[in-house]
Amino acid sequence: MSRCCPSNQSDKSEQSSCCGGAKGRTVLLYACSGGANVGEVSDKAARELMFAGCGTMFCLAGLGGDIDGMVQTARDADVNVVIDGCPMDCAKKTFDRHGIRDYRQIKVTDLGIEKVKGVRCTDEQVARTVARCREVIAGKGGGTREAGVDPSRALYQLRPLPGG
Repeated sequence: MSRCCPSNQSDKSEQSSCCGGAKGRTVLLYACSGGANVGEVSDKAARELMFAGCGTMFCLAGLGGDIDGMVQTARDADVNVVIDGCPMDCAKKTFDRHGIRDYRQIKVTDLGIEKVKGVRCTDEQVARTVARCREVIAGKGGGTREAGVDPSRALYQLRPLPGG
């Protein structure tokens, strides 16, 4: 599995800074975790980013369940990274329903990964998603939605990777 930071950076503050300059910012990671392979990719990528010190994985179901404290935590975060598995955009819609516009969405299927039920994800698919999330956390392209900006007007649009 890929890591955000080189293994010689064991200090969490060093990891946060190499993981997109997250040091000093509250970066929350929300994963789709749906039933197909892209849900597994989303979940594993979020966990890998969390264990590498790139942010804190947070409970998307808590937002969907209207848990006031969890909704407020999402509102208060400096960066909300929403990792949706597919074009259903369940995580994005959960944020939109609460009027939370300050998020950055990564859609696994936009990375050239096909949604298939009953198939396990691969380490390469997780690594590809982790790499894209690191870019978004670092501010290199805002994902498909950033701070309420219309995705069609974004400076950077996600495209499938060659050969993906």
